[in-house]
This record gives sequence, structure tokens and C-alpha cells, in this order.
Amino acid sequence: MKHESVQNYYGEVLQGSADLQTNACCTPDDMPDHVKKILSKIHDEVLTRYYGCGLIAPLDLEGMSILDLGCGAGRDVYALSAMVGEKGRVVGVDMTAEQLDVARAHQDFHAQAFGYAASNVEFHHGYIEKLDELDLEPGSFDIIVSNCVINLATDKEAVLRGAHRLLKEGGEMYFSDVYADRRVPQAMAEDEVLYGECLSGALYWNDFLSVSRKAGFGDPRRVTHRPLTIENPVLEERVAPLKFLSATYRLFKLSALETACEDYGQAVIYKGTIPHAPHLFELDDHHAIETGKVFPVCGNTWMMLKDTRFAQHFDFIGDFSTHYGIFDGCGGESPFEASGATNSATPGEAPSGGCC
Repeated sequence: MKHESVQNYYGEVLQGSADLQTNACCTPDDMPDHVKKILSKIHDEVLTRYYGCGLIAPLDLEGMSILDLGCGAGRDVYALSAMVGEKGRVVGVDMTAEQLDVARAHQDFHAQAFGYAASNVEFHHGYIEKLDELDLEPGSFDIIVSNCVINLATDKEAVLRGAHRLLKEGGEMYFSDVYADRRVPQAMAEDEVLYGECLSGALYWNDFLSVSRKAGFGDPRRVTHRPLTIENPVLEERVAPLKFLSATYRLFKLSALETACEDYGQAVIYKGTIPHAPHLFELDDHHAIETGKVFPVCGNTWMMLKDTRFAQHFDFIGDFSTHYGIFDGCGGESPFEASGATNSATPGEAPSGGCC
């Protein structure tokens, strides 16, 4: 699918989220209260032009430098600018000029709404497959986000390679996108409506894992996922028998990550100091770490906590001096077969250690 088709769909065909024909590019209503409070201050026109499929607001963002790939009209850029604060910065990149015009038109509005200068936000016109052509310093971002956009890219691996290049060591890519339960047939991939609706450009979930590792992101971690029901009988018939889901992944730029979760007898203790997570920190959908409790982890998870911005919030037990084999319970199940429930602790029930 050519860039021109996507630009036309998002710049001219879609005038607002109500024009979408499926529920693929729609974020679920459930979100933390602190995020809802920030979104309530976003300009209505920016909100109307939102086409995301997930919540790309990881915790502990104060002072961070963030890049948003496919920022559109800037909803997530402005929300994140409030979370990083005046000492942080958020950069948005998008290929659709009409969307960027909306984003830039409301820059002063959001600077006033959040109480500091608009200098912590900037927008670039360009392709996320060609990040090296933009004036962005390699290794200069703590976090890279993207919300239901990589499926629209013509070269997904190039996007991930570019993101890896721009991240600092220990930084992460935290993003939501649409995935298919099998490889999309070529005829379907050429359907402009299905492509624009974030369906026929979706990667097969297992190909995504392979592409991520090839781009330098060892051990991709799924944070959340939910099935997409399409809810459009005509388009449901055109995509059958494929199934789709929206998922949020985090990819850490850590050169020492191993290809499997290995056991070194390590554990961590969460201090409960991450803002908005006083009792439980969820690294991904199988690491829900209760405050104050010794939590066994594999070597990869140890590095994801110790060699990143999260280190100050944990105490660490053990080292890499003794290897005990594969971490018990490590696997690679399809998200289409997973229950979708996280291991979050419920009252009276503490989470256990565990890896993939």
C-alpha cells in the first residue's frame, strides 16, 4: 500500500474518529484517572482527530525525552507533554500534513492548559520508515511511543530499526498496534479501506516478534491485548477468516538481553515509589510485582528493571554468577490463545514470580 493512499485516508477521507468504519483504531474507555484528567484538558479538535488503538502512557515519565511515531493531530504528544513536565520533551513525527496542521494550530492552547512553555513539544513532517532523514539525534530518546500506526507503515522493520537507533541504551519502545492471527493475503493487503482501517497492514503476531528481535530488541514483552470485533458486517466478510487484536508491547534497548528467559536465582523488591503505582507495578502481562514482596525474576527481567529508568524504584537480590537453566514457566504462547487477563494482584491474593 502506498503512502499516498494512507495520507489521503487520514488527511481527507477521515474528518474525525466517527468516520472510522471499524473499531480497530479505537482505544478502550478504561484508563487511569490521572490520564483521564490530562485528556480532559486536550483541545476538542485534537481529540476528534484521534485514531489510536491503545494507551501509550507508561509510568515514570517525569523529565523524559519521548518520540511519538505517527503522532497525527497530537493527542498523545500533548498528553505526554503534561506527564514529562517542563524539563522533559515530546517530539511528534507524522507524514500527513493535514494532521500536523491541526497539531501545530493548538500548540499555544496546550502550553497554557498545562502551565508551561510550548518549548517541550515539537512536530516533524516525515515518514516513520525514514527516521534517519529527520533532524533527530541518535541515542537521544528515553522512550519511543506509537499508537496504531506501525501497521500502516510500508516497511515495519525499518521503523523498528530507526527506533532502536534513536533510543538511548536502556530506553524503551512502548507502543500499541494491530496484529493478525496469520499472515495477511496479498489481495487483502491491497484493499485501501481495510488498510486505512488498520487491519490489512497488520503483521502476523509471530512475524512481529521476529522482526523486533532482528531490529535489536531482544525479548519483546506484551503489556496488554484485546480482540478486535470489527463490528462492520461488510468488512468482517472481507477479512474472514483472519482474526485481529490490538496489543501494547514494550521493547527495551538492552544489548545484553538473552534470547530466552534464563534463571540466575535473582529477585527484586518493588519499593512502591513509582507515581500512580503505590501497591503494584506491572512490567508486562505476566510480571505484576507487589510492593515490598520478594519477586523472583529471570535475567532479562532483572536487566529491564536494573538497567533502565526503573532501577531507583527497586532493590535487587543476586547477580549473574550462577546459572540454573531456563526460567521455569517461560514460553511463547500466541496472544490469540492467551486469556488476556494480567496477573494483577487482587485483594488478599499476591502475584507470584514468573517469566514469559
